[in-house]
Amino acid sequence: MRWKAFAGCLALLGLTLTAAPASAHGRDPGRVVLGAHDGWAAATTGTTGGAAAAPADVRVVTKRSELAAALAAHPGAPKIVYVRGTIEGNVDAADRPVGCESFADPGYSLPAYLAAYDPATWGRVPPSGPLEEARARSQANQAKQVVLDVGPDTTIVGLGGHATLHGLTLRVTGDNVILRNLHLSDAHDCFPQWDPLDTADGNWNSEYDNLDLVGATHVWVDHNEFSDGGNDTQPTYFGRKYEVHDGLLDIVNGSDLVTVSYNRLHDHDKTMLIGNTDKPTYDVGKLRVTLHHNLFSEIGQRAPRVRYGQVHVYDNLYLVEDPAAYTYSIGVGVQSRIYAENNFFRIPAGLPLGQLVHYWKGTVLHATGTLVAQGNQWPRAVDLVAEYNAANDPDLGTDVGWTPPFADRLDPAWAVPALVLTGAGPGR
Repeated sequence: MRWKAFAGCLALLGLTLTAAPASAHGRDPGRVVLGAHDGWAAATTGTTGGAAAAPADVRVVTKRSELAAALAAHPGAPKIVYVRGTIEGNVDAADRPVGCESFADPGYSLPAYLAAYDPATWGRVPPSGPLEEARARSQANQAKQVVLDVGPDTTIVGLGGHATLHGLTLRVTGDNVILRNLHLSDAHDCFPQWDPLDTADGNWNSEYDNLDLVGATHVWVDHNEFSDGGNDTQPTYFGRKYEVHDGLLDIVNGSDLVTVSYNRLHDHDKTMLIGNTDKPTYDVGKLRVTLHHNLFSEIGQRAPRVRYGQVHVYDNLYLVEDPAAYTYSIGVGVQSRIYAENNFFRIPAGLPLGQLVHYWKGTVLHATGTLVAQGNQWPRAVDLVAEYNAANDPDLGTDVGWTPPFADRLDPAWAVPALVLTGAGPGR
């Protein structure tokens, strides 16, 4: 992680990094609820998670089997799950770590897959037949172990600053869920699929995000860290990276009323997807999400990429050091209505300002109060829409047709670097 490289810019602003103050004033972290005006998750009934859990529904977990049991216990009852230490997802029934070979179907091997579906001989046709079916079964075997469902009225909170879920996907499907103070890292797919039709050159596509919100409502994701856990070096096959990671945090399938605050998302490509299809099957009138005071550091794209939703993106910090690994930050997708305010970007000197926004068939973007520090330059105000329109066609409009109704604390962009670097992430 390269956050210290930003210290020079902070010095220019007259700011220094200090330790964040203790939070919650000694309150039980499992009983903390979302503030009354803190983003979209505060709408209607608000978000309280498992704060009302009875003592019998409060558990401390240290391994995967305990976490799975805690999440499945007493369906319908509020529950609080405290995570202590590191929980590994790729384990056997006795919670002993296992490798990818443990999930492989007898009919699958990677060398055989590469030989069978080499575009030079297979062509630009999606893989099919017994070997592809064996890959899919292998993937399903892993999914049974690493994907854990989170139901309604649940709080999951890490104890201390080092509670880690490694190689797991939390899939939130219920209403009223809180996830706080966790390191979520390296949800990886042992059996990626080759898709020769994904871009002109084809791509390897994988399953599993660190956190999926799937048809979930009233969710607060706060003070967490998301990353690949350093496991991002993969070989190249068919001229493309053998990609074993998907997203860090995806909000899809009609999820609604979500607040994502004070998180660190770093060292990843496809970071956050809000809305997973251009078809309006689930999403019209939903995907209302607030993102505030988050750090997006060394990410390639999707911070976020939005379809349909009314998404408030404010007081976030974007740090870009490697332009070769960077595609864009804010993705304007089909019928998206993004309202961006007071965000701060630190980017290399040669990176075009028009690249910070990307067109994904959307037509409008509200973006005001943006500050950009480019190279060694002093931070300056930038009109993201004007810069995008000057470099791209078609132009984006600026009238998104709504004004955010919930904003607990809107800070000036010049204060964002210090606030986010000292306040975002677990244990802060």
